[in-house]
Amino acid sequence: MLVFYLLLLLFFSFLLIKASDILVVSLRKLSKSTHLSKFALTSFILALATSLPELFVGIAAALGNKPSLALGNVIGSNIANLSIVIGGAAFIGGTVNVVGKFLQKDIFYTFLAGSLPLVLLLDNTLSRVDGLILLVVYFWYVATVLKFREKISFLNGIIKRLGKREAEIELSWFFFGIILLIFSADMLVRVSYQLADFFHIPLFLIGLFLVALGTSLPELSFGIKAIRSHQTAMVFGNLLGSVVANSSLILGITALISPIKILYLQEYLLATIFFIFIFAVFYFFVRSKRRLERWEGGILFLLYLLFAMVEFLRR
Repeated sequence: MLVFYLLLLLFFSFLLIKASDILVVSLRKLSKSTHLSKFALTSFILALATSLPELFVGIAAALGNKPSLALGNVIGSNIANLSIVIGGAAFIGGTVNVVGKFLQKDIFYTFLAGSLPLVLLLDNTLSRVDGLILLVVYFWYVATVLKFREKISFLNGIIKRLGKREAEIELSWFFFGIILLIFSADMLVRVSYQLADFFHIPLFLIGLFLVALGTSLPELSFGIKAIRSHQTAMVFGNLLGSVVANSSLILGITALISPIKILYLQEYLLATIFFIFIFAVFYFFVRSKRRLERWEGGILFLLYLLFAMVEFLRR
């Protein structure tokens, strides 16, 4: 039965990734006529697209009255993004040079957005009011990253393309990707719940590892391609934008649909500590020499394995 459930998880994770690929391609084509900077484009458009698996898993979990799965997925995805995704991309793709001024502001904003839900959960509840706060933070981040002129250029580019046959085809693929994403996310939540119930595994733990790893694959795939294409601004834009989208937009929508209640603080305390620790190590690496070298990517990858080992040993 374990093998059967794991195969189902892999299958629906694969569908989730393929749906994300369709959405990423369609959004990329729709944005060709805009004049967004590479960092702004990836930290908003592409980061949102590659975070869609987490978003639809969160919505499906909330509608199914299983919001703890969404919480585990978000925290697990953020940890995976800062360790397996950027670490694995650097280890496989090579050294990632830091370009631009993102270290001064954007990484600080990302840490604040990533830590905010952890602070709001200190009372063991992420209420609808907390969800609204998280959504406000997300739109504030978008307004900060996307300057006013860039937002106007982006909207004008989309409006000009509407009505053209190319745009109609791209929009058709976009909506097909949405439908496939909704279906695969719903099935992923159902299988995860069955797996947790059958083997008496906490639903939070299923989301923290199995679902989070599956939904983080689009970011890893894009990171490797971007590094090999020497598009490092897009690597960091997608990474930081995904962490912000996960922590604010996705958890905010989930909490609005179904408030998240934690029965025991220690249920997610270790994951919270590891998120802060891994973020600090990542920041130290990129701040010290303004690049992330292959061996440093390997260390980030090993830190994730250490986190997984400690989490499972304490159960």
